[in-house]
Amino acid sequence: MKTKNKKNHLIYGIVGLGRFGTALAHELYEAGAEIIVVDRDEEKISMMREYTENAYVVKNLDKKSLIEAELTNCDVAVVCIGEHIDTSILTTLNLVSMGIPSVIAKATSVEHGEILEKLGADVVYPEHDMAVRLAHRLEASKLLDYVQLGEKINISKVKVPQHAVNKTVLEINLRENYGVNIIAIENNGTVIEVIKPDYVFREKDILYLSGSKEGFLKLSSWAND
Repeated sequence: MKTKNKKNHLIYGIVGLGRFGTALAHELYEAGAEIIVVDRDEEKISMMREYTENAYVVKNLDKKSLIEAELTNCDVAVVCIGEHIDTSILTTLNLVSMGIPSVIAKATSVEHGEILEKLGADVVYPEHDMAVRLAHRLEASKLLDYVQLGEKINISKVKVPQHAVNKTVLEINLRENYGVNIIAIENNGTVIEVIKPDYVFREKDILYLSGSKEGFLKLSSWAND
């Protein structure tokens, strides 16, 4: 896979490359995640191969086609289909039945969302989630960006606060204290992909993190101290 982080982190599957799906794929790629993308449009898939070799043109989103697109390898699959509700529902059902640990589906209405939830998916409402994202960015000025994939899966970039400079990853222990994981660290354009416990935080470090919404809420006070 053409990813920035080759360490064994979560693998995300994205089904549907509309505006929501494409933006999500770009954000996950920039965060160093491994992604598998699926869409019916050959042009969209061709463009996405700049970010991942695992980009598949799938005309029929039945279970056989989804398996052939290697989506069974995913830890998280996100159904980004909104306009065609019947396709969204069937695709979600297929992914859940394939045993993928976490299936997240985009909904365009409350009724649509209720059906997706009954199938076993976590549901996102893009307009509402955009408001949540903005609220988080306003609430925690050190959170540079925030993507909510579900109640337990979120991606963010955070500037290292001054009080953490010259301390090690193990000393700060974000996983233990806040329930978030460091995916990568960037400093002056250089990205460190494998983060060791003895890494010493430097000024201008930017952390790429994954974790729960609750974890990021706790983290905001640490980032702003």
